[in-house]
Amino acid sequence: MADAKISMYLPPNVNPTQAAIAYGCRALPKLNEELQSDDLLTRQKALMALCDLMHDPEHVYTAISIGCLESLKALLKDTNDLVRIKTTEVLCVMATHNVGREGFLEHNVIQALSFLLSDPQPACRENLYTAFKHLAQVPAGYQRKKTRVRFYKTSDS
Repeated sequence: MADAKISMYLPPNVNPTQAAIAYGCRALPKLNEELQSDDLLTRQKALMALCDLMHDPEHVYTAISIGCLESLKALLKDTNDLVRIKTTEVLCVMATHNVGREGFLEHNVIQALSFLLSDPQPACRENLYTAFKHLAQVPAGYQRKKTRVRFYKTSDS
């Protein structure tokens, strides 16, 4: 008879930067909890998963409504370079959607991002620039004034 042996080592194709995420309505609240974790690897895995999920505008809306923007704003001040880079990448992806841009204006994310303009990591500054470029497209950033243009016929014509 053959005995089953269980190895103490991980399989060779397991990526430690990928997090197993919950399904359905529990995925984003769980990731928001993991963003606030004290463990560095947990925060990094949550940022990797969040970066993949933010390509869907519905996930962006849900993330804003459960308070992910506040967690991401706190991570912009993290001492770890990878955490800051991935945080700006998540915010950059969120800024591609109109609901994300509106959330940035409501939650004062622009001011939090501006502290990273002199960050030593070029990837962080590049993501920051791209996020600002997307934010410049938001129509709610300015007030429209309803003016009517009138053309008068002068007596010289």
